Amino acid sequence: MKKFVSILLLTLVMVLGLAAVAMASEVETAVKVEGLKVFAAIVTAAGFGIALASIGTGIAQGIAIRGAVEGTARNPEASGKITVTMIIGLALIESLCIYTLVVALILLYAYPMSGPIQKLVGM
Repeated sequence: MKKFVSILLLTLVMVLGLAAVAMASEVETAVKVEGLKVFAAIVTAAGFGIALASIGTGIAQGIAIRGAVEGTARNPEASGKITVTMIIGLALIESLCIYTLVVALILLYAYPMSGPIQKLVGM
């Protein structure tokens, strides 16, 4: 009877020890999949952010140029002041898109979890 109990305990210890090894590989795979999901979400968010920013700045620049051309057509003597004001306004409008680009690049390349994700994925 003692021999049976000792064999049973030894078998139990072996099964539990091997189960931990088997579960470790599944956890690593799950972490890889989760890391890829996070990275895909970041890439999608960066893409949508840049798309919306470029659409918005394109519309705003078109409106600004239309207003400047209409102002110059109504008062040709003020074309110098209107042009300078328009160029400053266009630069400020374009800076909004550049800020969005900077945030998108930070999300893509300076994400704190990008190191562990890249190690898991093997990039």
